[in-house]
Amino acid sequence: MSVHTVLAGLGAVREDLESLYRDLHRHPELGLREHRTAGKAAQALREYGYEVTEGIGGTGVVGVLANGEGPVVMARADMDALPVEEQTGLPYASTVTDGDTPVMHACGHDMHVTALVGCARLLARARDSWRGTFVALFQPSEENGDGADAMVADGLTVKAPKPDVVLAQHVLPYPAGYVGTRAGSFLSAADSLRVTVHGRGAHGSKPEAAIDPVVMAAMIVVRLQTVVSRELAATTPAVLTVGSIRAGTGPNIIPDNAVIQLNVRTYDDATRAHVLDAIERIVRAECAASRSPKPPVIEKIAAFPPTINDEEPTHRVSAAFAQQFGEAHTIDLQTASEDMSEIPKAFGVPFTYWGFGGTDPAAYAEAECKGTVAQDIPVNHNPAFAPVIQPTLDTGVTAMTVAALAWIGA
Repeated sequence: MSVHTVLAGLGAVREDLESLYRDLHRHPELGLREHRTAGKAAQALREYGYEVTEGIGGTGVVGVLANGEGPVVMARADMDALPVEEQTGLPYASTVTDGDTPVMHACGHDMHVTALVGCARLLARARDSWRGTFVALFQPSEENGDGADAMVADGLTVKAPKPDVVLAQHVLPYPAGYVGTRAGSFLSAADSLRVTVHGRGAHGSKPEAAIDPVVMAAMIVVRLQTVVSRELAATTPAVLTVGSIRAGTGPNIIPDNAVIQLNVRTYDDATRAHVLDAIERIVRAECAASRSPKPPVIEKIAAFPPTINDEEPTHRVSAAFAQQFGEAHTIDLQTASEDMSEIPKAFGVPFTYWGFGGTDPAAYAEAECKGTVAQDIPVNHNPAFAPVIQPTLDTGVTAMTVAALAWIGA
């Protein structure tokens, strides 16, 4: 069986992969600055016999291993870290700073890179067990939501062969060894907006001479809370969060303007459009009601598409996982966001995306027993987030390899 034959090589490369993971964790890099990480991935792929293209979209890397006639499978891993100061206490913890900013792999992208390198190596070592083309893609700047777009804009669709399917995975705070997926909505879309409303400044003792943008902003914030609660069905998931309001410089000065920053999470295009339209409607209406001297400025400062798994490849991967891991898990709907779907969208092909656990199983079981998982288990982006190396790494390598072989296995 091709899966068994390919995975039989994992023991021989495990130590090298663990060493690579520790190295990547110790040397994190922020989005579009992943030069060292990209170099490590490119070097490994060349050693395994892949045709490698570097610098796509800045630091993106694509490795192609053609192995006869058959499907083309593209597997994607993100490379960037976060501006977070590590608090794991690990011997290989990051002490890296970017200027004055501490940097940490607080989202597990170092695990993603290592798992894809491992998968690429196993497939290169066992070419008699599969047929087709395997494409390993290492993407920059997922955290900023612009890395996939940067690769596409830089000609990814002509620099890499068109795949039949795109695969991707993410380490999550589930028990290590767990693998789960779901068809349809998996991750939310995310839109971050900055809204500037304008008033007329005056002395705090002369409110009749002012148009107060602080009151205007307050009314907008209150009214925005009704978008999800009163404009969407109770069964339609969405989140609208106002994270920041900034206005004024002193207690007795009515300022000229106020700035609101907010974030929206939705799971389908129709809901996304409805919520964004409602925000604009409410902002403009409240400004008009307050006699604002000029229109508000509504800027989109970040945007992530929804991650909606295609049915057929997801069912195929789920069946392969059930056969390999003994059970097909359906993972919960996730409120995080990703930009990887821009890659299959650019090629016009289906994709599937899944999660695998990275938490010490014993620690997770203890927290679950006490009902304190949310309090005791660090989640992605937390300064204490650190997947246990094993069995997390073996699981990530195995999952990606098994998924790829569901198309190219001989």
